[in-house]
Amino acid sequence: MAYEVEAPKYVRLAQTIQRRIEDGTYPPGTRVPSENQLVQAFGMSRPTVVRALDLLKRDGWLESRQGYGTIVRGRPEVVEQKDRRGREALERDESQASGRLVEVGRVLVPARVASMLGLPKKAHVLMRRFLVEADGEPAELVSSYFPADLAEGTDLGASEVLSGSAREHLEARRKVRFDHVTERVSARLPSSDEAVLLELPDAVPVLSVLVVALDASGQALQVADVVLPGDRQELEDTYRLN
Repeated sequence: MAYEVEAPKYVRLAQTIQRRIEDGTYPPGTRVPSENQLVQAFGMSRPTVVRALDLLKRDGWLESRQGYGTIVRGRPEVVEQKDRRGREALERDESQASGRLVEVGRVLVPARVASMLGLPKKAHVLMRRFLVEADGEPAELVSSYFPADLAEGTDLGASEVLSGSAREHLEARRKVRFDHVTERVSARLPSSDEAVLLELPDAVPVLSVLVVALDASGQALQVADVVLPGDRQELEDTYRLN
């Protein structure tokens, strides 16, 4: 059984700052509040603030400029790459993908997924979990969640790999139509089963791309949690020095 593990304070602070960058509170090219200001604003210790800023710098959201402070770089290219992986999760044909199906069945809906599917916290959903491999090692873990009633009459509950994407199955069997997708990228610590499947050393964070597929009315049809090892992501960027 997997348990929800609350991320440490520095990861939660990094997520908050990241959201403020994405919503324009901290625009690209501007300075983020100083360490002292963040300590006062969030009531956290200086070491916690420093670790949060270091995490955001490592992932490309921030950069340090000598004599000027910590600057917002904006949404890094590595996040755009993760977003593309999120969309790919909705279109993946398991029978053609490199990897293996590790779990299928009805599970208690995770809290973060329940709100997106519009379900009560104690509801059960159908989950399909697929481990994508690249060059012989785990590359990403995709956990897809479907409302139980929507999955009825489809092959989504089958224990064999699917031929065709989950979207194709739902649109063909349930006569629904996928209209748009929202994606949320965050850093967190992995659950115990995620760490085992992704072969992660202790204390290595993951990047989570939470992908929500909705119909035209805004009803969520599928939520996919794409989890990527934080120690295997690379960022390369080129920019001018003015």
